[in-house]
Amino acid sequence: MSDTGTSANTNDSLSGKPQGENRGAAQRPRWASLLGIALAAVAVEIPFFFNGMPSGHDVEFHLYSWLEVLSQWKLGVFFPRWAAWANLGYGEPRFLFYPPASWMLGSLISAVFPWRLAAAVYIWSVLVLAGASMFLLVRRWFDRRDAIFAAALYAVNPYHLVVVYWRSAFAELLASCLVPLLLLLVLKAAEEGWRVLVPLSLLLAAAWLTNAPAAVMIHYSLALLVLILAWQRRSLRLLLIGASAVALGACLSAFYLFPAIYEQKWINIAEAISSGSRPQDNFLFIHTTDPDHDAFNRIISWVAVLEIAVVLTAAWAAKAWRAKNRQLWNALFVWAATSSVLMFPLTALLWKFLPKLVFMQFPWRWLLCLSLMFSIFLTVGVRRWWVRTAICVVTIAIIVVAWQRIQPPWWDNVADLREMQDNMSDGIGYEGVDEYTPVGADPSTIDKDVPQVAVDGAARATIQVLHWGPEFKLFTAEMSAPDQLALHLFRYPAWQAQVNGRVVETAARPDTGQMLVPVAAGMNRVQVILLRTWDRTVGGWTSLIAAVSIGIWALLVSRRRRTSDLGPQVSKSAV
Repeated sequence: MSDTGTSANTNDSLSGKPQGENRGAAQRPRWASLLGIALAAVAVEIPFFFNGMPSGHDVEFHLYSWLEVLSQWKLGVFFPRWAAWANLGYGEPRFLFYPPASWMLGSLISAVFPWRLAAAVYIWSVLVLAGASMFLLVRRWFDRRDAIFAAALYAVNPYHLVVVYWRSAFAELLASCLVPLLLLLVLKAAEEGWRVLVPLSLLLAAAWLTNAPAAVMIHYSLALLVLILAWQRRSLRLLLIGASAVALGACLSAFYLFPAIYEQKWINIAEAISSGSRPQDNFLFIHTTDPDHDAFNRIISWVAVLEIAVVLTAAWAAKAWRAKNRQLWNALFVWAATSSVLMFPLTALLWKFLPKLVFMQFPWRWLLCLSLMFSIFLTVGVRRWWVRTAICVVTIAIIVVAWQRIQPPWWDNVADLREMQDNMSDGIGYEGVDEYTPVGADPSTIDKDVPQVAVDGAARATIQVLHWGPEFKLFTAEMSAPDQLALHLFRYPAWQAQVNGRVVETAARPDTGQMLVPVAAGMNRVQVILLRTWDRTVGGWTSLIAAVSIGIWALLVSRRRRTSDLGPQVSKSAV
């Protein structure tokens, strides 16, 4: 490995431009760069043609979410909150707590492309977006050829391959598009100051709206990068920009973030970090009582070892680049070292006491950030193309060995995907998620075959269901005596029941958590409505005010710039 002939930037500026390119190469169409990234993303999906779709850990969660959203769009519910077909039709507030970016994108793709291709199109699109964001970052330092290599390598890095084939963590994959942009904007903030506040705030808001564990990681990464660069540059301003961006980003995403925080007390959120999903169960090379868990842990551990080894070796080999870009090299290396160390058990106390870090669940998720440094350091530290190729071959070999010897990926064929659609169209529904189950509900005790409305006691009733939508239900019940009606619906505080125009207090059936609605003898007209609770209203207004404030600020800045540009011309005309 050698730095001889490197085409990376030779200035110590954080925002240097690549040198050594002719004007024609610099003006080459951007689509030519995207083509290399797109072809790399296609290569990732070659096994799909022979085996079907990878059926990773989270695939059913995501695909059923897309189908659910599609079904609600057809009913006029553009931004769903309640997953009506989860828990076999009893529902859960999934879309209140799971960030919307991935399920909105996945649902949109599912509406345009055939269902059997939707996941493949999503994966390809996100990998291309990740590579494109990386290209925007590294184009500041590398010539076009090296920038394309770094971008393509980031798009198909070893961790992404694990996410695609074993995890199907589609939201986390989408969040990988934000990591290069985070570094890009932090470097710009160090150079340009407050002008970068709005873009950085938008990126942090996008992180919250994409994947909550990744957002926690991105915010910790922001803090680390800002501290490193502020210390190196003796810049208090950069610290203030970082803190302001965090606050503004939270305000922009408050329409999702505030309800998700406030309403956690209404669901079993602690199940998100139950046994098997806790940090202590997911450090590298850890052992548990679950053989399948440990098999996957071995795969992810060897992938982490590969990336750490390449980063250390390539960073050492990039001595010339380090000398010319010392501040940047220091920031990247400390970020890589922190990401690596946090994957090992020696940091268990940090995972226990640092705010919200435990909700990242899996320490190896730091590979999302480490993969950025893996791609950059490999590009600057390994100049010979045959060595780069050899490292890529070794990477593929490790994945293949894991595939064959440790834990083969699971696959869904066309029939499996069609079964998901049938479960929705036939009204069967799908399994819910433990952490989104309302408090008091028990999905293990429910009967999927019970009617939408039934009498819970001894009274006789004539029941007619007039409407049963995801956010509004209407039915009549002519009762022989006062009693309670049991709904095919889990009780959740945001649901409001009205009987003959009067709001009534509902209860939860002790064994299942079904909603119980009290009714009187005679005819009862019952409406059950998913309310817009006060926390959603506050969150929505906070986001709106933040967005309008940004718009006004941008308008004022634009007007000031036009005035300053016209000033010299006006003065010259007057003379």
